[in-house]
Amino acid sequence: MIVTTDQLFKIAYGKFAVGAYNINNMEQALGLFEGHIKAQAPFIVQISRGARNYANPIMLENIIRAAEQLYPEAIFAVHLDHGDEQTCYDCIDSGFYSSVMIDASHEPFEENVTITKRVVERAHAKGISVEAELGMLGGVEEDIAVDEKNALLTDPDEAKVFVERTGCDSLAVAIGTSHGAYKFMGGQGLHFDRMAAIQANLPGFPLVMHGSSSVPQEEVKRINAAGGALDPSAKGVDVDEFAKAVPLGVTKVNIDTDGRLVWTRVHREYFRDHPDGFDFRKPGKIFVPAYADFIVHKSHKLLSAGKLDVVRQALM
Repeated sequence: MIVTTDQLFKIAYGKFAVGAYNINNMEQALGLFEGHIKAQAPFIVQISRGARNYANPIMLENIIRAAEQLYPEAIFAVHLDHGDEQTCYDCIDSGFYSSVMIDASHEPFEENVTITKRVVERAHAKGISVEAELGMLGGVEEDIAVDEKNALLTDPDEAKVFVERTGCDSLAVAIGTSHGAYKFMGGQGLHFDRMAAIQANLPGFPLVMHGSSSVPQEEVKRINAAGGALDPSAKGVDVDEFAKAVPLGVTKVNIDTDGRLVWTRVHREYFRDHPDGFDFRKPGKIFVPAYADFIVHKSHKLLSAGKLDVVRQALM
């Protein structure tokens, strides 16, 4: 059942975080839905501009609708991830999306406000909620690249002004995470003090953590053992920090890189062990349950596992 993102946030705030996962194909969708049914957790399906260019919006929409029929117990929202202004309008007009993200964080503050406000007005007219971003995460996300020296933590006072002026419904905040596989060095981690300061200025307002993959060392090792060349020092978010972020207003957590690592590990190992193989369906069949198990693990760390009945009752 597709629900609005706002509905999920109202139920989740302060209790658990909703996992938001990007999909690009059928296998990811099947693993995503299978995993959340096993975990009995609500979730958000994310579609990026890159995914829309890769698989075509019509194909992605129909993959999600098919998965919804195969897993009628699932409760989820559909979200545009890192949209520019025109892509937001395309998704708003499609009538399929629960919410859109306008990412104008690379623009000066005033321009970010102006662009975000335009998208909010267009989306709210059709009952669609808007996620915006303030502050800049480092790393690489699809076609977005930000040097670490240009990454900026979200200013709590600016966050309050930004939300008041734009009317956005949730805010992606820069609190120490970064996009891609290379997030932290040494003992660096999330800035919980910054989260607390933002929440104090925006009580009850949903905050979003981007770049929240954990980059499991075991996945990196297995990929490299099967012929990969990933940097073994790659380090992501400690999954045990998700639960600490929930009471501080973090209601949505974006996870993409980890799913790509599972995909890469499964396919590299399969074709290493079957050098004469060429049937891509065989590693695909391995990937779906492996990704489902990954989703179950993440759901427990996000505190969303076992919350499906709670969400269903709240929606009645």
